[in-house]
Amino acid sequence: MTDIPAATPPVRTFPVGWEELHRHSKALAWRLLELGPWKGIVAVTRGGLVPAAIVARELDIRLVDTLCISSYNDRTKGSNVQVLKSIAGDGDGLLIIDDLVDTGHTARVVREMLPKAHFATVYAKPAGRPVVDTFVTEVSQDTWILFPWDIEPQFVPPIVGGR
Repeated sequence: MTDIPAATPPVRTFPVGWEELHRHSKALAWRLLELGPWKGIVAVTRGGLVPAAIVARELDIRLVDTLCISSYNDRTKGSNVQVLKSIAGDGDGLLIIDDLVDTGHTARVVREMLPKAHFATVYAKPAGRPVVDTFVTEVSQDTWILFPWDIEPQFVPPIVGGR
C-alpha cells in the first residue's frame, strides 16, 4: 500500500435525498451499460447496497452479492479497514458498486481482493478517485455527504448569517 496523506476533516455537508441518489445511481448504470456484460454485482456494504440494487435493476443483473467492510465510525474516516465478509475469486466479470470513494482506503482493500473487477461508485472525492474505474459525481475532499439513510428533516442554519 502507498502512503496516503491524512484526509482533510469535513467542513461542508452535502445532503443527498432519495430521488437524487436514485437519479445518480441510474446515471451510473448508463455509464456501465456498454462496459459489460457483467456476471454479477458486488455491493460494498453498507453504503453500496442501495446503488447496487438500482444498478442491478437497470442493467437486469440478477446475481448480487455483498462484500462487507467496516471503515467508518460515525463521521470519522478510518484507515483501519475490517473485512467482515469477502468474495471468492479475483473479480473477473464482476461489477463492484459502492456509494462513495473518499480517501481510497476501503477501495484499495477491495482492489487487492478483487483485482479483475470493475469498481464503480456514485460519488468520488479527489483522494479516492484514481482507485475506481467509473463514478458519476465528484465532490470536494472536505465535504461530508449526508446520505438519505443517515439524515432526517430538520432546521439547518443558512451558510451565511446563522439564524
